[in-house]
Amino acid sequence: MIISIVTPEDSWMRSYSSDLRAIFCENHEAFLADRHEQIPDSDVTFYLGYDRIVPSDHLARHKNNIVVHESALPAGRGMSPMTWQILEGVRDIPVTLFEAVEALDAGSIYLKSILHTQGNELLPELREALAAITLKMCREFIARYPDIVFDARPQVGAASYYRRRRPRDSMVDPTKTIEEQFDLLRVVDNDRYPAFFELRGRVFRLAIEPMDES
Repeated sequence: MIISIVTPEDSWMRSYSSDLRAIFCENHEAFLADRHEQIPDSDVTFYLGYDRIVPSDHLARHKNNIVVHESALPAGRGMSPMTWQILEGVRDIPVTLFEAVEALDAGSIYLKSILHTQGNELLPELREALAAITLKMCREFIARYPDIVFDARPQVGAASYYRRRRPRDSMVDPTKTIEEQFDLLRVVDNDRYPAFFELRGRVFRLAIEPMDES
């Protein structure tokens, strides 16, 4: 089989996609690229951590186009679904592996899983746990391919959508307690979109990281 993985080089998912490619290379011909235009015609193409809409003419070049999304589709289509659900107080995050189609996050579903959290994990830990589930689901899809394609189930129910998060969404309120805003602090990226607050005419940056129990 020819398997392609599309993950931008600057994505947090890139190193995990590289690991996945190495696993697939044991038994298949596998490629990893930054953009969908760079991959060859494939049996299966995975789009992991990829935030661009792939046009239908490109999707048609591959037998199957697969996305992994952190919501119970059709609820929670769109951007940053894990982060938005953490902010909503959700502890158990649904993870869905589905067929990519031209409409946003609207394709048929192949696999479902759950990311269980304790409610105290920070973003790097959440990403590591999500990556482990993502790789497991991708490997299962390939292990069951092509029979799994016939098990596809259409999305059922009302669709809802999350918007793209912006750096401004990492703003904390200095008049509120840490506990009140802990879920927001859990999902900030200390480097790319850090927590910050405005006070007395200035803007201040906050960083959060776990402290060794010792």
